[in-house]
Amino acid sequence: MFRSPVLVLLVAPLIMVSQARGQAAKGFVLTSPDVKPGAKIPTAHVFNGMGCTGDNVSPALAWNGAPAKTKSYALTVYDPDAPTGSGWWHWVVYNIPASVTKLEAGAGDPEKNLLPDGAVQGNTDFGKPGYGGPCPPQGDKPHHYHFTIFALDVDRLDIPNGATAAYVGFNLHAHQLATAKLNAVYNR
Repeated sequence: MFRSPVLVLLVAPLIMVSQARGQAAKGFVLTSPDVKPGAKIPTAHVFNGMGCTGDNVSPALAWNGAPAKTKSYALTVYDPDAPTGSGWWHWVVYNIPASVTKLEAGAGDPEKNLLPDGAVQGNTDFGKPGYGGPCPPQGDKPHHYHFTIFALDVDRLDIPNGATAAYVGFNLHAHQLATAKLNAVYNR
């Protein structure tokens, strides 16, 4: 079988980067005392509005095992099951300093100022920054909520105010060293 030396030279670095990211991700873990993997999200963290009657408090989250070269973090909460054709972004936080490894419950409330200095909350699909908890349609199947922490290779993402979650996500994927996820469910 013929292998082009140029093709091997082009593909080999991509394979090495992919393998390095996979290795770094193995020890990177996201946990919560409030939301358990695979379990139903408690009412305290459910949206209050649109027919839902939760407390809309963002859960406490903690992470460890990030790659040594991590310069900042970002966090997203996403529901791929929302009946929109593109899912639903519930929380977007970026520019979390590398020295920070946890967020307290309620950190997603922009009025409480509980995020670390420099951290920015991006717009969600609720149309504004801050945490918006689960609120799937009544009687719908359980929706899956993906809490993802991104270890990034930059100190700061230069993102304009009012940027969409997709715009932030594009930048996160361009700078990620590793990710850790916590997945939970909710239905009503």
